[in-house]
Amino acid sequence: MAARGMALLRRRGYVVPDDVRSIAQDVLRHRIAVSYEAEAEEITSEYIVKEILNRIEVP
Repeated sequence: MAARGMALLRRRGYVVPDDVRSIAQDVLRHRIAVSYEAEAEEITSEYIVKEILNRIEVP
């Protein structure tokens, strides 16, 4: 829904991958719980979201 809102702000009636990428950090960051082990290795929720987005192929 956030990507739809971003598309509307950009004056489009449809969502493109850039809309999803631009809003994904803000939407998903708080949904990922990082373990103590990951924190010790300096892995953050922002890093995890970024890695997920980088690994997904854009159609």
